[in-house]
Amino acid sequence: MSVVAFGFSHRTASLPLLERVSMAGDAVGKVLRQLSEAEPVLGAVVLSTCNRTEVYLDAERFHDSYEIARDVLADHADLPRGEVGDHLAVYYDGEAVEHLFGVAAGLDSAVLGEHEILGQVRRAWLRARDEGTVTPTIDLLFRHAVEVGKRARSETAIGRGSASVGQIAVELAEARLGGLAGRRALVLGAGAIAATVTGALASRRPGDLVVVNRSRARAEALAAAHAGRSASLGDLGRELAAADLVVTCTGASEVMLEADVLAAAVDAGRQGAPLVVVDVALPRDVDPGARGVPGIELHDLDDLRRFAAATLAQRERAATQARELVAIAVASHLGERRARQAAPVVAGLRRWAEELRNAELERHRAKLGGLGEAELDAVDALTRSIVNKLLHGPTLALKDGAGTPRGDRLVEAVSDLFGLDD
Repeated sequence: MSVVAFGFSHRTASLPLLERVSMAGDAVGKVLRQLSEAEPVLGAVVLSTCNRTEVYLDAERFHDSYEIARDVLADHADLPRGEVGDHLAVYYDGEAVEHLFGVAAGLDSAVLGEHEILGQVRRAWLRARDEGTVTPTIDLLFRHAVEVGKRARSETAIGRGSASVGQIAVELAEARLGGLAGRRALVLGAGAIAATVTGALASRRPGDLVVVNRSRARAEALAAAHAGRSASLGDLGRELAAADLVVTCTGASEVMLEADVLAAAVDAGRQGAPLVVVDVALPRDVDPGARGVPGIELHDLDDLRRFAAATLAQRERAATQARELVAIAVASHLGERRARQAAPVVAGLRRWAEELRNAELERHRAKLGGLGEAELDAVDALTRSIVNKLLHGPTLALKDGAGTPRGDRLVEAVSDLFGLDD
C-alpha cells in the first residue's frame, strides 16, 4: 500500500483549467465515491480550494491509481483525458507526504503562509471521513498534516502579516485606489474568505461597507460584526453603482457579475475613477469579459498572485524554517507509518516463536521435574532471551523495510516461511 497524490494547482495549471476541475458540495462526495470504489484504491481525500484541486489516495498499485484519478477528474471537468493527464501533477509515497505537509504549512500557497489552507485541509479530511473513504493510512497522514500546519504557524513567522487571499485582495484594492479610508466597499459573499475580506476592509475605515449574499441572514450577520450593512441580491445593481470597490468571493458555480451588469453600474453612477473589482472566487464570480469594459478595473486570482509575489521576500526566512519543520515531520510520519505497517507481521512472528517456546517447555517439563523454582525461572529466562536474540535481526529488517518493495518481499517471505497467514 502507498499514498499517492494527483492534482492541479496554481503552479501547474491555468486559472481556466482550475475552474473546470474545482469542486464543492455534492460533487466532492461523488468524486470520493468514484475514487474509492475503484479496485486498487483503498481510501481517498479530495482537497479543492481556489488554488488547487488534488486527490490523495491510499492505493495498492500506482499506475492503476493514476489512470483512475485522471479519468475521474476528466469526467468531473468534462475534459479529454489527455488534456487532464498533460497537466496532472503526481506525487508518490514520501513525495506525497512532503507535498501535503507543505500545503498545510502554507508553503505551496499563492500567498506564502496563507491562513485559510490549513482549515481547508482539515475540512477535506473530515469530509472524507463522513463519506467513509478514509483508511488508517490516510487518517494518519492528514492528522499529521494538520499538526504540521499548526506548528508552522506557531513556531515560525510564516503566517504573520498579510497571509491570506482575502487580505491580499484588500491590499491590492488599497494600492489601486490609493487608500480605502472613506471609500465605498461592497463584498459579494458571506463565507470564510468573505469574512476575512470584510474584516480587513473594516480596519481601513471605509465610508460605507456593504455585504451582499444570497442568504440575507448571513449577510446581515457578517455586516453587523464589522459595523457594516447588508443588502439583497435584488439591490446589487444599485449598490454596484455606488461602490468604489467590489470584492467577490462566493461559492457559486456560475458567473455572478456579467460584463453588461457592471457596464450598467458604471454608466449609472460612475464619476471619474474606475470601479475596482477584485474576484477571488473559483470558479470566477465575474465574467472575464468585464476586463474590457470602460470604467471597470478587474483583478482575478492571477493578478493577486503577481501582487503577492512582491512581498515574497519578506517571508522567505520564515519559509526556510517551516520547510525544515516539514522535513522533520515527514521523516517522523514515514517512520511511524512503516512501524505500523510492519507491526502485524512482527507481532505474528513473535507470537509464533513464543507459542513454540512454551510448547517445547511444556513437552520437556517432565525432564525438568528435579529442578527447583529458581532453576525453572532461569530456564524460562534463558529460552526467552534466545528467542528475542534470534528475532531481533528479522524484526529490525521488517520495520526498516516496511512500506517499500523490499519490505513487501520480506513480509511475504516471513509469512510463508513461518506460516503466519495460517
